[in-house]
Amino acid sequence: MSVAATTTGTSIEIDGLSKRFGDFLAVNNLTFRVQPGRVTGFLGPNGAGKTTTLRMLLGLVRPTGGTATIGGRAYQTIPEPIRTVGAALEATNFHPGRTGRDHLRVLAATAGIPDTRVDELLELVGIPAAARKRAGGYSMGMRQRLGLAVALLGDPHVLVLDEPANGLDPEGIRWLRGFMRHLAGQGKTILVSSHMLQEVEQTVDDVVIISNGRLIRSGTMAELHGPATSLVRTSDPGALAGALRVADVTSHSADDGGLIVETDDLRLIGDVALRAGLPLWQLQPQVSDLEDMFFALTEGQNRNLGATDAAAPHEMDAIAGRDGGNEK
Repeated sequence: MSVAATTTGTSIEIDGLSKRFGDFLAVNNLTFRVQPGRVTGFLGPNGAGKTTTLRMLLGLVRPTGGTATIGGRAYQTIPEPIRTVGAALEATNFHPGRTGRDHLRVLAATAGIPDTRVDELLELVGIPAAARKRAGGYSMGMRQRLGLAVALLGDPHVLVLDEPANGLDPEGIRWLRGFMRHLAGQGKTILVSSHMLQEVEQTVDDVVIISNGRLIRSGTMAELHGPATSLVRTSDPGALAGALRVADVTSHSADDGGLIVETDDLRLIGDVALRAGLPLWQLQPQVSDLEDMFFALTEGQNRNLGATDAAAPHEMDAIAGRDGGNEK
């Protein structure tokens, strides 16, 4: 994955990572890097291998091959990992009879973190009023916020988040987007798995797309969107295309009779049309949709799509239960 500039900090490196559950190859020779100071979206259909990859990164599942490291080290070898990497893989692993604040206090005490950090985080994630309620009565959105507070408890350099927007209302999703951008601005390395493609498009800097455990595409959002283009409609598309060629601008016909111009400089297109004496009926920049691109890249490739009750996934679940991991 290319980035505009080299950044310093703690990176995540996945190198030739594979995981086999019996006859099922959940992750297949996967390689990508997550840069500090950036939000990286980790996308793929259900059963693509996302959760298994995250669990291998966090030492919860043993890889069959390859490596997954944080700052060049396997998770198991990181001293005081709570201060290096924070993870929120599930929003359900809270004692239902314990308050949110007490849940954080217990974890903080085991790591030598003061209670002041707990209260600071409850304010930061927006649940100070709910902190004294029992976690068993929390909504899904409140559990997501509490899980994020747990991940941030040790002020880690790296955050690994699995579907953090699940259960959040529109206001909560907007808050999460700004919160992740704020953390990336502090130089933190953020890897976020999500199926909410439109939300990811507004949040992330880089994207990693996998299907069937294999890397399908990775790059910056700008790279995945491709070159900038504009849609133009006029009375004589052929004449406008000729005028644009004179101005050293490439264009081609659209299926519906419009003209696709390979620039997002609308003023340039307008000036060329004016000189050519051609009226413009429509002139707008085109941006490829992440959702369309995602389905175009993964359609027809996902072996598990619509097959959640098939024998192979059930067998994988049984094996994963013995190995400490279960891919959703």
